[in-house]
Amino acid sequence: MEKNIGFLVFFVFGFSMSLYMAYVQAAVTLPPEDRPLTRQYYKKLNTCENVEAFVKHQVTLHWKVEKNITAKLLRLLYADCMVNGCDASILLDGPNTEKKAPQNSGLGGYILIDKIKIVLEQRCPGVVSCADILNLATRDALHLAGAPSYPVFLGRRDGPASSAAWVDLPSPSSSWEEGFKYFQSKGLDVQDYVTLLGAHSMGRTHCKFITDRLYNYKNTGKPDPSMDKSLLNSLRQQCPQKLKRGESDPLVYLTPESGAQFKFTNTYYKRVPSGKSVLGIDQQLITGNNDTIQIINDYADSFEQFRRVFALTISRMGGLKVLTGKNGEIRKNCRVPNKYQ
Repeated sequence: MEKNIGFLVFFVFGFSMSLYMAYVQAAVTLPPEDRPLTRQYYKKLNTCENVEAFVKHQVTLHWKVEKNITAKLLRLLYADCMVNGCDASILLDGPNTEKKAPQNSGLGGYILIDKIKIVLEQRCPGVVSCADILNLATRDALHLAGAPSYPVFLGRRDGPASSAAWVDLPSPSSSWEEGFKYFQSKGLDVQDYVTLLGAHSMGRTHCKFITDRLYNYKNTGKPDPSMDKSLLNSLRQQCPQKLKRGESDPLVYLTPESGAQFKFTNTYYKRVPSGKSVLGIDQQLITGNNDTIQIINDYADSFEQFRRVFALTISRMGGLKVLTGKNGEIRKNCRVPNKYQ
């Protein structure tokens, strides 16, 4: 762990000098749960020396035909790590698993993780955990979308299934205070919160998550007054107040500028101050505290600063409540615990 901290301190120092020291102090180390994780874990054990190359190759092949795989994997990793720790429990099938929780409806990326697992089981059977695969695949997809490539500390084990009732992810319409308190409960800080919401620079959302902002904000019968009028008109054209029978809920881009390219940019932070955030939880960032507003301005002014701190924050999230050694298993199939295979 001392080597991990030393590396991260150096890593952060190189790009975060413009951040306030209060922010840096909170972000230079991984969460305490990550201590057993190490860089190049499988290479050091001589169990699967080329695991990162294998994962990167599969992610690249998939990304070339489905650019939104980056947003899907990011959402999948978030749903896994923030609920019960990074143990790949989100990947498990079953009638009452995390995957079936209402907050996780519409998640994707499972097929790519399955494919990577098949490849690794052929080359290194029984060695690489699904939890590590998910973290590596997300890193590689992010890099293809424009984020920096960052070191992923490895050695996680896969955990058992958790009930859908455990899923406590904040909704897209949560207040700033609710969202921040949730992150704090997981051991993350205000910079982690504002930075991870930057993932909304990519991806789409269903209209059902923003209908209240468009037509009946807080039961007023009116739209959210903080929303830019041109954005309001555009979203109303895409999201009718009521769907016709048999009509599927439309999808809209979270950051229209990135569009179908699903590019990782800092445009998200430029939109917040002008009322152009699609989700309510994003727009409410501007009503947070002075620290929140300063981080938004820093990221809006410097894409390089945002992309590098984002890499560190994803690493921090990837270390939450990990299982190692005999505390977990290495699934042969990411969808099923070994005892049922």
